[in-house]
Amino acid sequence: MILQNDNRKIMAKMLEILGFALVAIMTLGFVGVFESYGINKGTSPLFWGCAGGALMIIIYRKIKRKQEEKKS
Repeated sequence: MILQNDNRKIMAKMLEILGFALVAIMTLGFVGVFESYGINKGTSPLFWGCAGGALMIIIYRKIKRKQEEKKS
């Protein structure tokens, strides 16, 4: 049981770090930092991909929290 709780904490931290990275890339893509690589400024596919990934992480964590509340 203790090992499983530690794994959840590690997974939560990994998801947070991934989420922050996605938000950072999304912000840089929005302001046009990646224009030299051929990615358009503003709402490019890079922006929407990162936004979708961050949203999926938020939804996944919310579902997991609800499952934990039901178990307890």
